[in-house]
Amino acid sequence: MLATVIHAARDIRVETVPDPVLSTGGDAIVRVVAACVCGSDLWPYRGITPTDQPHRIGHEFVGVVEAVGDDVESIEVGDFVIAPFYVCDGTCVNCRNGVSTSCLNGGWWGGDDRLGGFADGGQGERVRVPLADGTLVPVPVEVEPDMVPGLLTLSDVMGTGHHAAVSAGVQPGESVVVVGDGAVGLCAVIAAKRLGATTIIAMSRHADRQALARRFGATHVVAERGDEGVAAVRELTGGIGADRVLECVGTKESMDQAIRSARPGGMVGYVGVPNGGPELPVRPLFNRNVGVNGGVAPVRGYIEELLPDVLSGEIEPGLVFDLTLPLAEAAEAYAAMDERRAIKVMLQP
Repeated sequence: MLATVIHAARDIRVETVPDPVLSTGGDAIVRVVAACVCGSDLWPYRGITPTDQPHRIGHEFVGVVEAVGDDVESIEVGDFVIAPFYVCDGTCVNCRNGVSTSCLNGGWWGGDDRLGGFADGGQGERVRVPLADGTLVPVPVEVEPDMVPGLLTLSDVMGTGHHAAVSAGVQPGESVVVVGDGAVGLCAVIAAKRLGATTIIAMSRHADRQALARRFGATHVVAERGDEGVAAVRELTGGIGADRVLECVGTKESMDQAIRSARPGGMVGYVGVPNGGPELPVRPLFNRNVGVNGGVAPVRGYIEELLPDVLSGEIEPGLVFDLTLPLAEAAEAYAAMDERRAIKVMLQP
């Protein structure tokens, strides 16, 4: 079968790899209907995260179950399933505590899963899913093609944007700033509106992303950065800053922007993968009683909550996909996102 393999910075290849096989009794084989490129995939693509040896890449996919192990109980052949960007059992103490990204028995796509060898990446024709009962979420309706983009966002970006809003503690009637206009930031706008925020400020300098942010619920757009961006936010929030700020980038500059955009006593929810040296300035946080909360999003725990709103059309996170390419053109998908010619690219085998 075909799958993407990263060899080095800016070297993405689609290669023939072995077909996955069941090996543990608790696993499943999923035929991928759609996968995508994540903003965090760009860190190794750009060489910021080193690639020591060629390996499979990609961690977001949806598809149809083709086979299940003898011990699998909740997943059946023929199910259309959503796979979160990691593997989890759903039963260990960390999963029960709501932090399934720290599952004691789980792992990451494209890495050592501890449950039968080197894990498959999500950008391929088929994927072996360890711990299928805990990891996969079956969709309880017949899935039409136009539903696929929205369902695919639940594997990562919609749940991650939601985690930013939950971590920041967004409440009805509050003001929210979203730092970052990538797919996660745009989904964070959806999440803020869904949780009842009434003033939603999207920080974006790109007209197409600004338009989508407004469609998702942003009431204002701020294009300025640094001191000017902080001043613009304060002007829109009675001179004090936002109640909640959602940091969706992961750089030193974005974290600084987020912290300084919060009002005294405000809260920053951060989900941007830390690259580029983000830091927490403890004295300014202390002086202004600003809190910071967040981390890698445990999206598996959010899928059932968000799925009904996606199926009903109440929220439309699938609109973040503005380019669809065949799997064979994965290298172009990475280039398009790296060069900001696309917000998020969907790959279809």
